[in-house]
Amino acid sequence: MHRQEKELSLSELAKKAEMSVSYINEIEKGKKYPKRNKITALASALNVTYDELVSLKISKKLGAISKLLNSNILQELPLDVFGLEPRNLLELMSDAPSKLSAFINTIVEISRNYNLTVENFYFSVLRSYQEIHDNYFEEIEIAAKEFRTNVLTSDETLEVQLERYLKGTCNYTIDEEELSEHQALETFRSILRIGTDGAPTLLINKKLNERRRTFIYAREAAFQVLKLSERSNTYSWMQVKSFDMLFNDYMATYFAGAVLVPEEELIQDIDAIINSNSFSSEHFIDLILKHNTSPETFMYRMMSILPKHFGLNKIFFLRLDHKPGENRYSLTKELHLDGLHSPHGTVLSEHYCRRWISLKIFEDLVKTREEGSTNKYLCDAQVSKYITSGKEYFCISVARALPLVDETIDTSITIGFLMDDNFKQKSKLWQSEKVRMEFVNETCERCPSTDCSVRASEAVVLQKEQKEKERMVALESLLGKGVVS
Repeated sequence: MHRQEKELSLSELAKKAEMSVSYINEIEKGKKYPKRNKITALASALNVTYDELVSLKISKKLGAISKLLNSNILQELPLDVFGLEPRNLLELMSDAPSKLSAFINTIVEISRNYNLTVENFYFSVLRSYQEIHDNYFEEIEIAAKEFRTNVLTSDETLEVQLERYLKGTCNYTIDEEELSEHQALETFRSILRIGTDGAPTLLINKKLNERRRTFIYAREAAFQVLKLSERSNTYSWMQVKSFDMLFNDYMATYFAGAVLVPEEELIQDIDAIINSNSFSSEHFIDLILKHNTSPETFMYRMMSILPKHFGLNKIFFLRLDHKPGENRYSLTKELHLDGLHSPHGTVLSEHYCRRWISLKIFEDLVKTREEGSTNKYLCDAQVSKYITSGKEYFCISVARALPLVDETIDTSITIGFLMDDNFKQKSKLWQSEKVRMEFVNETCERCPSTDCSVRASEAVVLQKEQKEKERMVALESLLGKGVVS
């Protein structure tokens, strides 16, 4: 800070203090800690007192950096996931500390306005990590394949075999009664309790069916096979205490999906889907039932296999929750590979387009219930063409009946493919006569459509943007183009 205020370059300060440029550079980057005589020389060269140079007080303009360094955020940030170290940030600080401090203040302000919690930040980092790797982790796939080969057979159900593995090999005790004694915990699928002797007890919600229990057993096996120690003890999450916990939980979930839906089998299933000239919702549901897994697990597995084995990485995954009878929808899970596609969950307090197949299928689910249908899942497909960008996506959506644990929420799972030349060359699904095309937009507040019968809100955001453009045009006509900044 003092060097920059004196407008001294590194070489100029090095010359005045009779030190090497590299040594001063390493001091500023936090790699070297100067002794008393060096600090005295630097203080003299900078024309400040010794005490001022080593003072714990810092100027107001560097206050944000001071808070950053004195907090535990550098320990909480999962920098190692991206091959970074805390000192990399210190190097950035040394280049332009005042500007970085202002930038940090801006980020803090944005996070407050958008309610960006540490937990939400961790989830964002995890999604970025998945996107970087195209949501495919070969070492986990190999571990899952070896587990199936060495532990599982085809003679018994997966539930029976996984339960025996946990009890026999991992010394688990499995309890299906205790959790039901605590009404406040009835929405948890499972809770892991470690006894004073270190023995694990898995408390299972007795409302769960065979499929859900099988998934939880496979997930518990993952923590043992992959030797993941830092983890959550509840499923689903109660709170995320660290990124390592979130990351390990995700890897365990990935392992469970790979065990339940093996890579080789899924490749054959996807091949049959994308090489078909017609989309069949019945066939798609049959594939989910064949693997005895949930639509979410099956379609999330597709997000891992499609980029790796079919070269289709411009895809997205969405899970929306909806309470029947209400006009609000929550985007509770999303993953976008190869850039951010629409829709996405960063739009706050706006109404998602009601023309999306992800939302429309909820209405169909209600109708099937009213008609007394016993279908376990409902599936549909749509070509969604965005009014503003012109981009087209082929979307497959599956809605499920009311969940067993939470009896107030419906869920739709959607996987979408950007219909670029690559997709059209590799699949003819989009030409299916059973698939309709709909013009859609991100939210009602941003939609220019004037004849939408399902609009949930006026286009207030779009109208505001249009007024700003009109003001800019008028201002430029008054002052001349290029004058208005």
